Amino acid sequence: MEVYGKILIIAMPCFLALIIIEKLYGYFKGVDHAPLMDSVSSISSGVTNATKDVLGLSITILTYEWMVSKMALFTIQESALAYIVAFIAIDFQGYWTHRWAHQINIFWNKHAIHHSSEEFNLSCALRQSVSQFFNLFTFLLLPAALLGVPAKVIAITLPIQFFVQFWYHTRYINKMGFLEKIIVTPSHHRVHHAINPEYMDKNHSQVFIIWDKLFGTFQEELSEVPAVFGITRPAETWNPFKINFQHLWVLIRDAWRAEKFSDKLRIWFMPTGWRPEGFDEKYPIHKIDNVYNFQKFGTNNSKTLIGWSIAQLLLTLLLISYFFDNIAIIGIPGIFIYGLFVFVTVYSYSELMDKNKYAFVYEGIRYAFAIAIVYLTGSWFKIDDLIPYGTIIVMSYLTLCLLISIYFVTVEFKETQNQPALS
Repeated sequence: MEVYGKILIIAMPCFLALIIIEKLYGYFKGVDHAPLMDSVSSISSGVTNATKDVLGLSITILTYEWMVSKMALFTIQESALAYIVAFIAIDFQGYWTHRWAHQINIFWNKHAIHHSSEEFNLSCALRQSVSQFFNLFTFLLLPAALLGVPAKVIAITLPIQFFVQFWYHTRYINKMGFLEKIIVTPSHHRVHHAINPEYMDKNHSQVFIIWDKLFGTFQEELSEVPAVFGITRPAETWNPFKINFQHLWVLIRDAWRAEKFSDKLRIWFMPTGWRPEGFDEKYPIHKIDNVYNFQKFGTNNSKTLIGWSIAQLLLTLLLISYFFDNIAIIGIPGIFIYGLFVFVTVYSYSELMDKNKYAFVYEGIRYAFAIAIVYLTGSWFKIDDLIPYGTIIVMSYLTLCLLISIYFVTVEFKETQNQPALS
């Protein structure tokens, strides 16, 4: 928990710097593939996912430590060889986990958010799930367990393998020659994120593209078929929490409405998108039929709203940095209260990004939550011990947020409804 928080303190500014560089590159090239609101939503999703992971809000059904202790045929000491074996084993697990997330209804819920952006850029890599509470696929690490790879090696290699997947979420790198045959490249992953019929459910590999070629899911990017990004049932919101649970809510409603008991059960395990017979007509859901002709979500925003959304994100990253860097000082149960506050924060400002007329209510709830924390504990998570007047600074910021939220809902949204699009 604490160690992972420290790792994220280093990783976050690196990711943010690369996202900014990509944005500037697109701006100067005159081809911008990273609209600001989309990027704010993506990074906000990464904030919620990182917070969940740091707090350990997931349950592993089968632990790797148990597999090693019961099944290891050999013993490998911590070494370069152990890390190589671990990396390959994790990549193998990642391929199948990723593939099943695309192919099975219930598992798509945890992965849909990663594909929900209608753009493709580095910030999209941070669109990760906050709804994955159960780790079901540890058994796929069986090859590493049989070889006796230490659990410590797996624990260290997992975040490295995850971070390595960041770089290929971009449209600015073309095909990369012989590397296309070995590793996942931006070209391969553009295919994976595309909703073109030619590209759907292809290229599930995470680092080594060999898995797709071996198991029959590889598709090369075609020059005559430009990739179109998103999901066929568009999210139509910037709120990562809503995106995280949209598909699950569809499954729950369809299971409830299904007349056949067999449909109530099998809907969860059928191919992604399957619904009981006649439901598409009886209970229609907005779906993109022509991938080359649809209106992208959230393109009509004032400069003021875009600017404030960016400010909210950056200030939230500061709050997150304090949290991750002081987990031991904050302690339990403080870290879980802080984590809940982060979730409320992201929910609140992403509702404002959606121009929800009740956004100020969510901001008011966040403000009341913060007042309760300070009143009951005497400070903002002991921040005054490190930063003079830290609690006053935090509460002043939150007061400003509430006032600005009220302004947007009562004035700005009514004045900018018909203004032209800005990116």
